[in-house]
Amino acid sequence: MLHKREYFENLENNPRDPSHWHALFLDKSIPFSPDAKAAFLYDSSRKTKQFLYPFVRVFARLGIMLLQIFKALLPNAINAPKMLHRSLYVGMKYFITPEANYLILRHFVLGSEVLRFIKDNVKNIEDIPMHPLKPMDLNAVKDNLFLQHDLNLYNFIINLNNAMKKSGIAIQMVENPDFSAITTDDSFPFAPFRDRWTNCLDLSNAIEIFTPVYQFFLTDNDFWRASNSLQLDEVIGLYAATILNCPEKLVALNNKHPMIPLPTTSAAFRLTLHGLSTEVLHALLVQKKLEAQRSN
Repeated sequence: MLHKREYFENLENNPRDPSHWHALFLDKSIPFSPDAKAAFLYDSSRKTKQFLYPFVRVFARLGIMLLQIFKALLPNAINAPKMLHRSLYVGMKYFITPEANYLILRHFVLGSEVLRFIKDNVKNIEDIPMHPLKPMDLNAVKDNLFLQHDLNLYNFIINLNNAMKKSGIAIQMVENPDFSAITTDDSFPFAPFRDRWTNCLDLSNAIEIFTPVYQFFLTDNDFWRASNSLQLDEVIGLYAATILNCPEKLVALNNKHPMIPLPTTSAAFRLTLHGLSTEVLHALLVQKKLEAQRSN
């Protein structure tokens, strides 16, 4: 996505008509990978986001409410995660923009690195199982990628806290954190993404459309768990901020605490926030790692 970064870096400002997206790209109030930020803002600036999204959002949320009625009556009638992920793969390959696909695959990689960072900096606990996700092309989606991502979050929190309870310790500030899990150069070797005229759906529209599809193919319990997992940003963020001793950096993690679950109709919007939160948290870790390297 380097050319998108160059697009914003070379953009000339018109004082009488300044670009919203240009201003946000130049803003450094929160840590964010320049390449990912450029891809996110370029994707968000598409006309589909401005003109199509309001309508897609209404119909998608209506679909979620109707499916909620069906799932209340027959909660386990449909349980087809393989079919779900094949459907997601087709949608991503043929209809989603390259920028959106880049951000989606990148999200799984960053999430795995953040969890590993936390594990590496909680000392004196027994080893806990990890299932890192490092998808480098869209074919990885077909291997239950989205569902495994949700399971990873829950299992990590459960296993970590059980291990800490057994050892009688808690997450604490680490003087010299272990940043070995964190990639700093953004050089993830993703395979090229298809870029044809059909690849026109921006990230927000794609998420809104895929959310009721996700709900349809999973049991009611699986979808409810997946929807609630989006608020675990607060938990993971607090773990990392405690290790780094910088709770003030959590300003951009705004999915709210998971002890108060939000309705599934807002799942698509919260999924977008989830992606943003992961980017910000990972960029903060990159920033801290580079500072530590410079000081050594």
